[in-house]
Amino acid sequence: MRYELKFSGDAREQLRALPKAIRQRIGVNLTRMQTDLFGDVKKLTGPESVYRLRVGSYRVLFRLERNAIAVYAVRDRRDAYA
Repeated sequence: MRYELKFSGDAREQLRALPKAIRQRIGVNLTRMQTDLFGDVKKLTGPESVYRLRVGSYRVLFRLERNAIAVYAVRDRRDAYA
């Protein structure tokens, strides 16, 4: 299954604040993930259907919405779950 990527305004700002090399790694991993959630993806515990993609020390937090991946945060792992 092929997923569409959607970014919240906050996620876009967080991505823009990262160094170019890290943005590129995250972009490559997001592109791979669009096909059957390929990559280091894990469902997080809690009441919502929230997932994370691990890219080095960064975490891309997202929700699955039918055929879309809705990214709502891109943070360093120290700040991602707080």
